[in-house]
Amino acid sequence: MEMLQTLILCLLGYLSGSVLFAPLACQLLNAPPPHLYGSRNPGATNVYRIAGPGPALLTLLGDAFKGWLPVALAQALGSSTTVQAVVALCAITGHMLPLFSRFRGGKGVATTLGAGLALAPGTIMVLVLVWLVVLKRYRIVALASLAAAAAGPLAALWLNPETFGVFLIIMLILLVRHRDNLVRLAEGREFPFN
Repeated sequence: MEMLQTLILCLLGYLSGSVLFAPLACQLLNAPPPHLYGSRNPGATNVYRIAGPGPALLTLLGDAFKGWLPVALAQALGSSTTVQAVVALCAITGHMLPLFSRFRGGKGVATTLGAGLALAPGTIMVLVLVWLVVLKRYRIVALASLAAAAAGPLAALWLNPETFGVFLIIMLILLVRHRDNLVRLAEGREFPFN
């Protein structure tokens, strides 16, 4: 019975993650579709660049909520931290490889934020602080996201050691998802956020 519950939670996590809020927010607020403009990434940063702060904020909140919800449900059902971590990974994977959008999704930062707030709020608060400090200093969202991802395992080891493994996996996934940004950063072609 416990295995069945875990499988259902993982499926719900993936399906929740598969709902992309960027196209919904843009459609709701009459903004251009994010998959056709800018970086074509269905995330809050691209939405901000093509449509402004309103749709971007809606995208960020929606993408964070869909990460938070399945983990919170797993907690409410008394699942172990390990199961909660797997459910979080399923939600993040759903955002990156969404069933409802031909498996072409975003980079997973906002969904990680939401899932992490449910799973390890102390760790996530440190990562948000790292993200804000790096963004303020360099004005490059990808660099801020990569710095926060890299800090994840260390912050988890300090504040929520039982989640160290999941934050290590998330760091590796986010590094892979940001590989194009890494190349542009190395070549000096990743421009500051305006």
